[in-house]
Amino acid sequence: MTSPLNHLPSAKEVGTYDPATLASNFSDLHPPLTHRQAMIESQRCLYCFDAPCVEACPSEIDIPSFIRQISENNINGAAETILEANILGGSCARVCPTEILCERSCVRNHDAECQPVLIGLLQRHATDNMQFDGHPFKRAATTGRHIAVVGAGPAGLSCAHRLAMLGHQVTLFEAEQKPGGLNEYGIARYKMTDDFARKEVEFLLEIGGIDIQYGQRLGDNLELAALHQQYDSVFLGLGLGTSRALGLTGDEAPGLMPAVDYIKTLRQTDDLGSLAVAKRCIVIGAGNTAIDMATQMARLGASEVTLVYRRGVEAMSATDHEQEIAKANGVRMVTWAQPDDILLDSQGRVAGMRFAKTREQAGQLTATGDTFEIAADAIFKAIGQGFEGASLRDATAAELARDGERIQVDDMLRTSLPNVYAGGDCVKPGQDLTVQAVQHGKLAAHAIHQALVAKQEAA
Repeated sequence: MTSPLNHLPSAKEVGTYDPATLASNFSDLHPPLTHRQAMIESQRCLYCFDAPCVEACPSEIDIPSFIRQISENNINGAAETILEANILGGSCARVCPTEILCERSCVRNHDAECQPVLIGLLQRHATDNMQFDGHPFKRAATTGRHIAVVGAGPAGLSCAHRLAMLGHQVTLFEAEQKPGGLNEYGIARYKMTDDFARKEVEFLLEIGGIDIQYGQRLGDNLELAALHQQYDSVFLGLGLGTSRALGLTGDEAPGLMPAVDYIKTLRQTDDLGSLAVAKRCIVIGAGNTAIDMATQMARLGASEVTLVYRRGVEAMSATDHEQEIAKANGVRMVTWAQPDDILLDSQGRVAGMRFAKTREQAGQLTATGDTFEIAADAIFKAIGQGFEGASLRDATAAELARDGERIQVDDMLRTSLPNVYAGGDCVKPGQDLTVQAVQHGKLAAHAIHQALVAKQEAA
């Protein structure tokens, strides 16, 4: 398949960065704590009995307990406390927005130093330095039940692991050729280095009882009807598979592509210098994907990177921390502007974009009537992901109740179909966070288990 950026030079050809600089630019964004730093930081924790940080953690990790275990140099104990609640605790320590969750709730924010305990870095310290002789969790006695899990992203992996712990056999169906979902394909490279996503999945699979089948896409070569008939229960962790369109003429022009597609390529390449780089690029969006895209293009050697959002900074879904990362990398942010027209050169390729200035009036976003243009060699869309409707096109899947485009579930992650559960980004409730997807998978696994046990007892 031809890339929309084939006409652009590579990072090597741009000549801004040499290989050593590129490697440095994509090294760990937040280097791990040393043993001494972790010990000192862990002793800042007040080990609150009714800890507000736990209340703020979507996966309900017992944060005071694992930090106390670190302070006692019990790293394995700390890791087990984390992983018991969140089996993907290592990746969540790297990508979770702790600054707006647990760390924002830390009581140290109100102390004299006004500095929260560095919970995310301490969680990473524990999970990076654990040394178990085998997998820390053991499978329960085999139940004889077999569950299908669709999607080997954070929600599906979490569900599969917990079901395996409870003694069930699990088959994971994954559309891609690697497991991990967004952790493997969608996170900025500098946030998760050293092939960590793969290593974490390998660790998770050590529980046993989980088989993964790759190249299996629901709505293509996999049907919910067959899964519903062949397995005792089904969990759908489908994620959001399509990028929303701008709805402008030229949306398919060379030089315009979804940010997630470029990030996926960047994540999988062994040679950063071979990547196409736009010397001048525009990123449209206001979330973490937009920030990741803009920052990585700057680190690859782009001379001008402009992130454009239709509302004000205060409405951006990317956290202040993420915004500061982009600014530190020279990304220019333009707000109160929405795409109006894609500008093309004589060969039909992207040459820039015209934007309409916006304002908020009576709670509604409206155009002011003024426009301006930004020249660019490439435009990256990061305006949100949509649910891939084709995945639910077989007759059984079509019966699933929807909440808008997403799958409707109850508090136990049950869908409208019996024995079919769903979680992660493909369902409405939640914050579209990795840690929330992990929690959905875990809760769904327990709901599936309880339903199967109840069915067995009734028989």
